[in-house]
Amino acid sequence: MTIADPRRTKHELDKLQKRIRRNVGQAIADFNMIEEGDKIMVCLSGGKDSYAMLDVLLGLQKTAPVKFELVAVNLDQKQPGFPEHILPAYLDTVGVEYHILEKDTYSIVKSVVPEGKTTCGLCSRLRRGSLYGFAEEIGANKIALGHHRDDIIETLFLNMFYGGTLKAMPPKLLSDDKRNVVIRPLAYCPEEDLIALAEAKEFPIIPCNLCGSQENLQRQNIKAMLAEWNVKHPGRIQNIFGAIRNVKPTQLADTDLFDFSNLVIDRQSGLEIINAVNVG
Repeated sequence: MTIADPRRTKHELDKLQKRIRRNVGQAIADFNMIEEGDKIMVCLSGGKDSYAMLDVLLGLQKTAPVKFELVAVNLDQKQPGFPEHILPAYLDTVGVEYHILEKDTYSIVKSVVPEGKTTCGLCSRLRRGSLYGFAEEIGANKIALGHHRDDIIETLFLNMFYGGTLKAMPPKLLSDDKRNVVIRPLAYCPEEDLIALAEAKEFPIIPCNLCGSQENLQRQNIKAMLAEWNVKHPGRIQNIFGAIRNVKPTQLADTDLFDFSNLVIDRQSGLEIINAVNVG
């Protein structure tokens, strides 16, 4: 059996952490996610992504040029067998203020959604409503969610294939009622980096029993499609994400985004340019 060189392992972890911090820092800068005096509610699900988000934000808090507060919040949805002790024990070790919000959304979802049907949509709406309201209670002006780059791309295809809309998850969002700002600091991070970080740092992952047992969900199909593309066509995933950030409304067909009805030719402008070139 080959024993890993601890120096190499540490070097690889350092590189991984620097890459994730760089991606998070770039996303924060590009979308002005964090400002002086912000109180950010960091939503923890017990999954790898939210652990990674909290870990990175705690590190940035020490070195960032602006001062901001972090408050970790977990929504205990009263799923059967949920290990309630894990998150408080972990959060005590990292020294961050935290709250465990108890809402029995599990019973609501199970009573409304027929057996075998996808629960994710209703579950996320109930969870979002509870968290949005709690952010106001604790005086948080930003809500940080752990969605990463691959989540955003998967959502793009889900909406196209099943919803007939061209939308994904924005890195920064003003809620419909305009009472909360949602930020996604991991927006530039590929999922594979977060998986590697979770394994290296041994985050105490809590599986979601509510939806984890459901197979053949639409998102899983999209994830499998993208994974296949990534193997056969390296770089395609990055290009898709780049396309989300490089939208040309005039080349689509949404009349609310571009006034196609009142297009008017202007041959004079074109002629002036041609003449100027010829004279030159």
